[in-house]
Amino acid sequence: MDIKFGFGKPLTRQKPAFLSRPVVRRIVYYRYFYLLLLPAAILYIVFSYIPMYGAVLAFKDFHFKKGILGSPWTSMHGFQHFHDLLDDASFHKAFWNTLILSLGRIIFQFPVPIVLAILINEIRRQKFRRFVQTVFTFPHFVSWVVVAGLAFNILADAGVLNQIIVALGGEKINLLTQASTFRPLLFVTDSWKEAGWLTIIYLAAISGINPSLYEAAIVDGANRFQLIRHITLPAIKSVIGILLILQIANSFSYGFDQIFNLYNPAVYDVADTIDTYVYRRSFVSGLDFGTSTAIGLFKSAISLTLLFSANVLVRRGTGKGLY
Repeated sequence: MDIKFGFGKPLTRQKPAFLSRPVVRRIVYYRYFYLLLLPAAILYIVFSYIPMYGAVLAFKDFHFKKGILGSPWTSMHGFQHFHDLLDDASFHKAFWNTLILSLGRIIFQFPVPIVLAILINEIRRQKFRRFVQTVFTFPHFVSWVVVAGLAFNILADAGVLNQIIVALGGEKINLLTQASTFRPLLFVTDSWKEAGWLTIIYLAAISGINPSLYEAAIVDGANRFQLIRHITLPAIKSVIGILLILQIANSFSYGFDQIFNLYNPAVYDVADTIDTYVYRRSFVSGLDFGTSTAIGLFKSAISLTLLFSANVLVRRGTGKGLY
């Protein structure tokens, strides 16, 4: 609205300065898209950010009556719980088990969905390809409780496998209670359950490759393996790099559901991870929330370090990272 006072330039009502900023204008323009993101943002704020104040338990001697903020600080300037962890042999064992299982997961399991996606992509019959993909994807929707039940029925002392071995004149073996076989069992069952689900991401990346690249390579005499090596793998290397970063960042959160449902005291020495150790420390051995919170804070610090380190390495190798 213009206002004139008889002469000179008209006076114009100025909009607030913050409304003229590009970021604000963009948010206003895409306001309905941001409105769709609002429920997810509220979810993260309520369940992820607000509870972060509870991390102060790692430095306090928690009492239920006094609450989190009213509980006194621990000795050693608040670092008593961390000092106790460093002196706990069980925590050391859980830490190294987590590290070993995480490395094994990256080495033995991470390539499986990549290979599986490439093999499924090589199937020429569309209906058969969909059938195979459905068969491999279905185990993802099966609960680890059900998977553990199947494992016990097949691999336990009185399971189907031992019944077949005894019928053939052999001796029983129990893969669930032997330390030498339990870790490979974890890798195999986790790959069986999750590899098909991860192939969806890789197949989506492969479907975005320009078919003319394959046609030109075939004209030049390239075979199937050369097509995969020189076209398919280079085209999806950025996707592989991003998933590798996420895999490394989550290394210290190795499958609690899987291990909790499959392990037993006989294999604690090789299967007890940080997450299962925290569970027993919090709810089985006693309500020691201070030490459990200290372990969670310690694990988060390591995961954050791994995230930044993995991103730097992958960005140097592929040219792309998370940021």
